[in-house]
Amino acid sequence: MLQEMKRDVQAVMARDPAARSKAEVVLCHRLWKSDYKLAARFLSQAMRWATGIEIHPGATIGQGLFIDHGMGVVIGETAEIGDDVTLYQGVTLGGTSLAKGKRHPTIGDGVVIGAGAKVLGAIEIGEGSRVGANAVVVRTVPPGAVVVGVPGEIVKPRTERQTRHVPDLDHGQMPDVLAEAIAELSARVQDVERAEAERREAFDSHVEMFLDPDYEVSI
Repeated sequence: MLQEMKRDVQAVMARDPAARSKAEVVLCHRLWKSDYKLAARFLSQAMRWATGIEIHPGATIGQGLFIDHGMGVVIGETAEIGDDVTLYQGVTLGGTSLAKGKRHPTIGDGVVIGAGAKVLGAIEIGEGSRVGANAVVVRTVPPGAVVVGVPGEIVKPRTERQTRHVPDLDHGQMPDVLAEAIAELSARVQDVERAEAERREAFDSHVEMFLDPDYEVSI
């Protein structure tokens, strides 16, 4: 237990530039597993009131989880989070079913989930993946992928080196799917307009040639 706490503290110190002293993360998972469910839920709600983060005591959380500016983060009962995962503010690991059993996502090791993103249902986010800010992910994501948009779309595979457990916090490098689609559509429109202008110019040239009184048709 002490080793796990030490790992959590190290995760915060390594991934939070504003951190100037060690912090202790209070979890109620052990209470839940020990069947003290009322106490676990009470502590969970108390921590929600104190921090703005709601973690169901039934969730399974690996070592080195770092929640940056955690206001609004919600982690559901059957969610499973691997090691060295980074969550930003407003992230929801939610369910899409009222049925009991597995209904929340499984997050692989080294995953980074951007601010406001929603990962919904009993899906898997593969090891080393990145989920862009405000994405809504409802389908399983393979290891090392980059996901953006609503609904979430896989836009870029990553190299083997990038799938290792090194947090990638540079969200400014996330692809803009909408901008790329608009740019592609604009380029196609320009190609069509250019081809149409060339055809019109050729047609006008032939019309002028036939209307020229000096033009002779040879048979």
